[in-house]
Amino acid sequence: MRNEILLVVSLLITFSAVIVLLKLFKEQGLYLWTVIATIAANIEVLIVVNAFGMEMTLGNILFASTFLVTDILSELYGKKAAQTAVWLGIATSVAFIAISQSWLFYTPNENDFAMPSIRAVFSNTPRLMLVGIVVYVIVQLFDVWAYHKWWAFTNRKFGDKKKFLWLRNNGSTLVSQLLNTVLFTWGAFLGTHNTATLISIAFSSYVIFIVTSLLDTPFIYLARYIFEKEAVKKEP
Repeated sequence: MRNEILLVVSLLITFSAVIVLLKLFKEQGLYLWTVIATIAANIEVLIVVNAFGMEMTLGNILFASTFLVTDILSELYGKKAAQTAVWLGIATSVAFIAISQSWLFYTPNENDFAMPSIRAVFSNTPRLMLVGIVVYVIVQLFDVWAYHKWWAFTNRKFGDKKKFLWLRNNGSTLVSQLLNTVLFTWGAFLGTHNTATLISIAFSSYVIFIVTSLLDTPFIYLARYIFEKEAVKKEP
């Protein structure tokens, strides 16, 4: 049960960190989390574990948190702010590829102990990161678009911009995560794992994304509550 406990704790800490950064730094805090999560998730995804009776890669929770970020930004600061977070994630990925790959050109000192491990991790990074960038652009921009489409639909149907936050949050994220799961799993791991493993990874990843999408709903409501409470304090 160790992996399962770690995953649950990681989810709670990760989503809570998003809220803390929002509270402390407003939208800049959410942009900061996008950068942190983008780098960490693309390294974590190299690790395959067994949990909840499934074979899965790590990084799913961190990546799911970026959807929470764009949904919060869409809800509180608008579509342009959410798109800014997406482009920050892309810029972060490109910069990290360039920096991490530059390390591999060095000839290590005879006393070095880290380079073999660095090579083992980051020799696989370019493909994962390049696939990640392409998928990230497609999926995150789709998520922002879908969020506002759902918002326009519920506002038009019920005449209330605040209602049905849970619907636009989950309605956009669940479809986006399905698209992400299929594109990233086959793009990143085709030729590395056999078909059965790819299907297992894709299935388990999407199950995790379904769970994280549903569990992030209270956090987006909390984010809106904090935002509105701060707005009231600023009123004369």
